[in-house]
Amino acid sequence: MKKLLLGMLGLVVLVSCDTKTEKKPEEVTATEVKESKVDSFPEKKVFWGDTHNHTGNSFDVFLFGTPNSTPEIAYKFARGEEVESPTTGKPWKLSKPLDFLVVADHAELLGSIPLMYQDVPGISDTKTGKTFLDIAPNKSEKNLQKIYDILNYAAFDQPNEANLTAKDLVNDIGGEKVMQAWHRYIETAERYNDPGKFTTLIGWEWSSNNRGANLHRVVFMPQGGDVAKQFIPYSALDSDNPEDLWNWLEATSKKTGAEFVAIPHNPNISLGLMFAETRLNGQPIDRAYAAQRMKWERSVEITQIKGDSEAHPILSPNDEFADFETYDFALTPDGARPKPTKADYVRSGLKVGLELEEKIGLNPYKIGFVGSTDAHTGMSAIEENNFAGKGQHDSEPSKRSHPTGIGSSKGWDMGAAGWVGVWAESNTRQSIVDAFQRKEVYATTGPRITLRVFGSFQFTKEDLGAHMVTNGYSKGVPMGGDLYKPTNGAAPGFLISAIKDPDGANLDRIQVVKGWVNDKGVAEEKIYDVALSGGRTDGKTKVGNTVDLKTGKYTNTIGAPELSVFWTDPDFNANQNAFYYVRTLEIPTPRYSLLDAIELGIDYKETGHEPTIQERVYSSPIYYNSIKK
Repeated sequence: MKKLLLGMLGLVVLVSCDTKTEKKPEEVTATEVKESKVDSFPEKKVFWGDTHNHTGNSFDVFLFGTPNSTPEIAYKFARGEEVESPTTGKPWKLSKPLDFLVVADHAELLGSIPLMYQDVPGISDTKTGKTFLDIAPNKSEKNLQKIYDILNYAAFDQPNEANLTAKDLVNDIGGEKVMQAWHRYIETAERYNDPGKFTTLIGWEWSSNNRGANLHRVVFMPQGGDVAKQFIPYSALDSDNPEDLWNWLEATSKKTGAEFVAIPHNPNISLGLMFAETRLNGQPIDRAYAAQRMKWERSVEITQIKGDSEAHPILSPNDEFADFETYDFALTPDGARPKPTKADYVRSGLKVGLELEEKIGLNPYKIGFVGSTDAHTGMSAIEENNFAGKGQHDSEPSKRSHPTGIGSSKGWDMGAAGWVGVWAESNTRQSIVDAFQRKEVYATTGPRITLRVFGSFQFTKEDLGAHMVTNGYSKGVPMGGDLYKPTNGAAPGFLISAIKDPDGANLDRIQVVKGWVNDKGVAEEKIYDVALSGGRTDGKTKVGNTVDLKTGKYTNTIGAPELSVFWTDPDFNANQNAFYYVRTLEIPTPRYSLLDAIELGIDYKETGHEPTIQERVYSSPIYYNSIKK
């Protein structure tokens, strides 16, 4: 408990990769029957979603002044309805709906604070409940903040004005006390699940904050309420060690049939622990650890509101685009800004995985990429011209020059990101989770760019045409897949296609990011510009910038609406394990902080950020394995 609460502000785990057995008729649920009747796309369609949204059932959301944020609002907003913002009271709406959503509230004290204010016996009449209701009877933002502060001190068993302890919190408003709120949430998710139109995935967040290191995981599943009601979400109050979470997932999966998906989020503030070379207990990573981690954590959240975790300019000095929405405010009481380590960023983490594979014969970090919001407003509102902020403290432009409550960061330090694109046969729970399991998913920092990537040793340039997708699946593997050592020593070829967001900016370029292990066992990286807009042949030539700093408007007179390419690795060595992922960049567009500055009538420099950014998408990697399958 005491390692957790300060980190609340702030996988993809495949729960089960076993071959599925056909169910008996009496075992088929009503949801599965409904899902069997929706439209199906054999060559798959991209569905957009957010796997990381918080509502007032998360105690930090409630106590930071947003008690009226509910799962109902989250679902309505995500499916495209106009809602009253829980933070500002103003009407808010997405420019276009999402296809699916995971409301992933913190498992720790899940829903207990709202129940306390509803006078639920066993919570409101406990020592902790009575104390908190007396401090903030009218739920004023100022007094709710007092409760939040007391929680943090109590969690550390430190002196506080209420004389509460960590044991008081767990006994009075934690543990099995969260079951009622969990069941309410499940019933809401079931009510809003509409196979084929809008999918709700039941889940939560395990919020480990080990010594200030962000080690949170989002967990969800394709099964419905009949399965979800058989357990209480595992929380960091049970353990802050991810290995214990994996053990719980294993046991609960076997007991209930749940196919959990678990996703580590924003490793950029993990204080060197997310992609470490040792286990959390300091012991060396071995094959057993690698196998267990890869069974459950098959993808990672590469971008979200608390910054982009793809790469860091210190770790990748030759990458001119690495310094993108860099966020280094640790979740520690002192607001430290630690130096980045290779265990904190995804590309470096992939390289660590390759190096570990050389030593132990198995890669613990063979992961796909997703983006999601981590919004603490109940609204997945991350469009640059429609950004609702991280939470109450940065919910509108006038508040963003002030501290957010997360370390020493201010509102404008947050990034407006992101979502996940899923290549699935249908917009249903099972189909979406199956896509996460095979890592056929990709991350966007905001724009809904359509990105497809296939790899093979059999492709030719002719495969790139109208039948690219058919050829891609029949001759090769999609993003997230594996290639194995060819018999003829040929280099792998990649079919890559990117199409702009219909309502967004043109594309600047397509890049392939490669990592490999050299003959000395050390991982290296290289970035290839494989497709450039405007007839450019040299990636060092900039695409230009049409953003008007006075109005915040831009034009699509530069860039390209779509780019495609067949690319073969010119530096391929069949004896070296490698990964390849695609990064596609838009032309420069206005950052939300520029739009804020224009609205507030201030110089954009006062925001502390550049006025324009180049939004992007990241494909899950395709992995080359130097052994024969």
